[in-house]
Amino acid sequence: MSDAPIFKLRAVTYRYLNQTIGLSDISMEIWPGQAVVVLGANGSGKSTLLKILDGLYFPQEGEVQAYGIRLNEDTLRDPGIARNFRQKVGLVFQDPDAQLFLPTVKDELAFAPLQIGLSKAEVKNRVLRASDLLNITNLTDRAPYHLSHGEKKKVALAGVLTLDPEVWLLDEPMASLDPRTKSCVMDFLVQLAKNGKTLVIATHDLKFAYLLGQECYVLGEDHRLLRQGAPQALLEDQQLLLEANLM
Repeated sequence: MSDAPIFKLRAVTYRYLNQTIGLSDISMEIWPGQAVVVLGANGSGKSTLLKILDGLYFPQEGEVQAYGIRLNEDTLRDPGIARNFRQKVGLVFQDPDAQLFLPTVKDELAFAPLQIGLSKAEVKNRVLRASDLLNITNLTDRAPYHLSHGEKKKVALAGVLTLDPEVWLLDEPMASLDPRTKSCVMDFLVQLAKNGKTLVIATHDLKFAYLLGQECYVLGEDHRLLRQGAPQALLEDQQLLLEANLM
């Protein structure tokens, strides 16, 4: 493991435009190669946390560092810093419809690598590889809005895979999937972890957290951090799970 964390959050508080609290006084560190699970009930702030890690939201209080650089609006205005960060960190939204917007699946998979200036030949290779790994080669000429939810989810994963980021931020990756697609996505995420990728997974699925997580952060319904530790130990703490409204 590296001697420095990829992400370091110190006393982060985020408020929405109506001043509703999204996260309150959150501190955490995420290290290279970790599979980190963020557990919490719906509305606890899991999605907000991932968007802060992705540089889409910026906290009103506290500090976020990514790769040793303070992550805020000013630093991401620097084209070099922004490009480097976007190549290293990828976010898969809970709702794939929020991520897919182009006419065909092939266009979706090619979009991100084209934006970072890769050659057409390299983009084509990445699209073919991602399609093959997610078993969606037969979907590449179809329109995303004609696909099932599970197919859209795999397309969203493949779209991030074409960038081959070091860090994968995944918001409820198992939500609303049928058993076969869940198995496919689980196998894919296990392989990412084996390949040394850093995973940060927001979920309220306790079994999924137990199977994949190496470190776990439990958010309460008051948007604060209740506990941090090994998933196996936390998932055996019934009082903690009851307090977090996870059982």
